[in-house]
Amino acid sequence: MENIRSYKDLRVYKAAIEAAMRIFELTKRFPAEERYSMVDQMRRSSRSVCANLGEAWRKRRYPAHFASKLSDSEGEGEETRVWLELALRCGYISEAEATELDEACDGILGQLVRMIERPEQWSIRKPK
Repeated sequence: MENIRSYKDLRVYKAAIEAAMRIFELTKRFPAEERYSMVDQMRRSSRSVCANLGEAWRKRRYPAHFASKLSDSEGEGEETRVWLELALRCGYISEAEATELDEACDGILGQLVRMIERPEQWSIRKPK
């Protein structure tokens, strides 16, 4: 494992930021009537994946808290997938865009689950 000094160095964080920015760009073209509902929710949930990762990083002293924040991030990621499916069914995004983002979310969620299963690998160890 490479030397990770910040949550910004995590592959999962980089992938989550990329997905959130892709969603931001895609939602710019959604109909105006969706601005305060679907657009806000999609942007919020995708950004929350990133924000919860940052919070989790600061909770590494406490494996249970760390895993809990990662679980919050996982939940936001799955919510984002639901919004993507709704956007596809409403015709706001193409099948290719939906597939691309769903696969990105799947990869992000997989990484989060692996981290949740092994919080001690990420814990800050106190010097003896």
